[in-house]
Amino acid sequence: MNTSSSKEFSLLNHKPALFVLFFTEMWERFSYYGMRAIFVLFLTASFSDGGWEWTRERALGLLGIYTSSVYLTPLIGGIIADKLLGYQKAVALGALIMTLGHASMSLETETTLYLGICLLIIGNGLFKPNVTSMVSGLYDKYPERKDGAFTIFYMGVNAGGFLGVLLCGFLANNLSYSWGFGLAGIFMFLGTLQFWFGREIFEKVGVSPAKKEAIADELKINDFVEEKVSKDIQRDRYIVVTILAFFTVFFWWAFEQASGSMNLFARDYTQRALTGNAATIFKIVDVLVSTVPLIIISWVLLKLFGQTFKKISVSNIVLGTSFISIWAIVLWKLSIIIPEQNTEIEASWFLILNSLFIIFLAPIFSKWWESKFNPSAAVKFGIGMLLLGIGFGALAYGSNAIPQGAKTASVSLIWLILAYLFHTMGELCISPVGLSYVSKLVPAKKIGMMFGIWYLVNALGNYLAAKTGSYIDLIVEQYSMSFFFLIFTVIPGVVGLIFLILNPLIKKLMHGIR
Repeated sequence: MNTSSSKEFSLLNHKPALFVLFFTEMWERFSYYGMRAIFVLFLTASFSDGGWEWTRERALGLLGIYTSSVYLTPLIGGIIADKLLGYQKAVALGALIMTLGHASMSLETETTLYLGICLLIIGNGLFKPNVTSMVSGLYDKYPERKDGAFTIFYMGVNAGGFLGVLLCGFLANNLSYSWGFGLAGIFMFLGTLQFWFGREIFEKVGVSPAKKEAIADELKINDFVEEKVSKDIQRDRYIVVTILAFFTVFFWWAFEQASGSMNLFARDYTQRALTGNAATIFKIVDVLVSTVPLIIISWVLLKLFGQTFKKISVSNIVLGTSFISIWAIVLWKLSIIIPEQNTEIEASWFLILNSLFIIFLAPIFSKWWESKFNPSAAVKFGIGMLLLGIGFGALAYGSNAIPQGAKTASVSLIWLILAYLFHTMGELCISPVGLSYVSKLVPAKKIGMMFGIWYLVNALGNYLAAKTGSYIDLIVEQYSMSFFFLIFTVIPGVVGLIFLILNPLIKKLMHGIR
């Protein structure tokens, strides 16, 4: 058993198949976060800067519709996969539809913008819950490894987010917004091919609904499937999922200010023009930020190639071609930035900090969750909410000097960096482990549907985030920018304390699940 297990978990103590999904999700997040990083900036930029001069309220309103809808459709996508397609076909079809959506947006007309958004929403509904369900299916025999697996998978999510923001933002700023939107579509298409040609490595997980049920029956015979529980115990576990889901709305409501109000804060209220030593220091940081994470991801890629090239060679060739392209764009970016005497940081650049911090912190948190010091679900969520509030507290303090009603300012960029650091640590305590707990608390046959329901929480949180963010001008005029960020300091802090208070009750209702 030990020998078999060691072979099965032969890549960084995890299954090689996990890392194929890691890179599949990475390209999807590349496209999503890359596009989202420039979305509001494009709509609100002046005509002379290549934008459409929409008001902040209108742009954030459309962002809210989009970011909430991409979390509504996974409920339908999960059901379609469970009943009709199976996870693998649903993921591939969803990825292809999203590719068409990005291509449509790159044409930069109002008709193709709305068409592209619709295609992205539909495609995401098929892709998002089912790639997550595949990760869960790979570890059904090893529930104790799920927290770590989902955290590593989450590192892939944010590696894609990091690269997407870095490169789509750069192309939008140096060529045009159309190039930024187009690049997102190109790598979404490459991710589709990489996944489709790598299906052989997924064992039989998600091949089809019928086969999935047959596998579940086989696992039951071998006592690998989850324990049989009474209706009362399962009811209590559903209550826990409901509690976690309800309060997670507040997390996404605050956290998702990143692509809206925090993005505008970076553009209009943050000192981004650097000269002298400050410019030199930023160039050094930017070189490290652009290359070190990519080196780490490339190392993981080579490890994957070493174990899977013979089995899924076409998938690996597509993946390798993608990374060669990424390296080429990064080197081109650096060749433009380094010779310049002074520099102006792109507003979208700050969005890479979340993904960057996750790349470095995810392994640490993964080890924490797998150690004897692994806290309970409620404590993890409580810590996450408190860290989120601290991040907004840094922004509230840093923006204290901005006059009431001001449209521009030059606040030190250190406050945005601190905010993203604390927000990231909070996210690692909530988002990946939330997915893990859903997979452990609900019956296997309902996982696809329950992941879809879990994403409804994200939908509501994203909608409320954009809706609240659209009032930034009104709140700054009537109160102050500091007051605006204090709202997101106090409420997550209170929710965090509620989680800590509810910890004994939640542990009891989980009936032994950790």
